[in-house]
Amino acid sequence: MAVPLGRAQPSKFRRRFRSLSNWLEGQEDVLIVFEATGGYHRGLERYLGQAGRSFLKVNPKQACRFAQAIGCLAKTDSVDAQMLARMGIALDLSPQQAEGEDAHVLRELLTARRAMAKDQVTAKTRLATAQNPLIQEQLCHRIEDIGADIKALDDAIAQIAKQRGTLEERIRRLMTIPGIGRLTATTMLIDMPELGHLDSKKIAALAGLAPMTQQSGKWQGKERITGGRASSRRAIYMPALVAIRFNRDLHETYQRLVNTLLRETQDWLPERP
Repeated sequence: MAVPLGRAQPSKFRRRFRSLSNWLEGQEDVLIVFEATGGYHRGLERYLGQAGRSFLKVNPKQACRFAQAIGCLAKTDSVDAQMLARMGIALDLSPQQAEGEDAHVLRELLTARRAMAKDQVTAKTRLATAQNPLIQEQLCHRIEDIGADIKALDDAIAQIAKQRGTLEERIRRLMTIPGIGRLTATTMLIDMPELGHLDSKKIAALAGLAPMTQQSGKWQGKERITGGRASSRRAIYMPALVAIRFNRDLHETYQRLVNTLLRETQDWLPERP
């Protein structure tokens, strides 16, 4: 089944969750399918996990393509709900594992930290060109306040990680890799909890780092990365540059790949299974 929630306020969300709970009362073996819609789906995901209900969060792009495949061109909440229900049945979708409350809290804290970091960059950029003393003073105070807020968020994330001993241990293990600091390790594990539970090819695809083959008949297109979790890629970009310089194993691998391409005058082709 699928239920349209729309862009309701938190109080309206709670009322709709109660209505959903009443409607589902006495019904077993029901899979609830919904789209990932930024902040709007998180309350539903939390509620369903706490209620012990089976659910699956689907990629909006996949849902859109399924709608196109079945010829569903209209776009309303009711039509979307029916389409998601049909998608769950037609593709025989399986429920996902519910995350603990700490995982939702950590993701919310990390999202807030990213927003603060953007505000900090914006304020510093404005300060670099500000001429008015009053504006300069306000921007300096703003930067200090943002720095304090970011530190408070970092402390809250670290406290939860320490309470969850397994998460703290995984962070420590990642930090043993030259070029990976605590912030990067924490971000990677919050954004991609599948790390350590899937093989390297699946993790690369989840991060959007696996080149996808473009081929039809005799035509061979260029492989390119697509989709995946952009936040994870941004988190590891700078650490990857540092690792290429200071991590001997990664530096040697990088140089070997570059030298091979230049020596054999060929384009990079990913290893295919």
